[in-house]
Amino acid sequence: MITVSEDTTIIGVAELRTDIGTILKEIEKHSVIVTKRNKPVGVFLNYDEYEKMKNAVEELEDNHLGAIAKIRSERKGKKVISLEEAERRVGIR
Repeated sequence: MITVSEDTTIIGVAELRTDIGTILKEIEKHSVIVTKRNKPVGVFLNYDEYEKMKNAVEELEDNHLGAIAKIRSERKGKKVISLEEAERRVGIR
């Protein structure tokens, strides 16, 4: 196990197999990158950090899609349909 920064540790797959208890304790403190043949293959995160990241990504996606929708709704000469109409056309409603 190698700590590469204040908030990240790198471990190999072999070490993961043999020392999971220590690794689980490390995850409480910071992220753990798992490597196989010196190439990253995965990351373990504290669950609270994972939730923060997931929520941030969802918020960014919502903002981006909202901006796209606004631009499209402001186009001149383009037909815009409601969400209900779009759902009806694809068979959701």
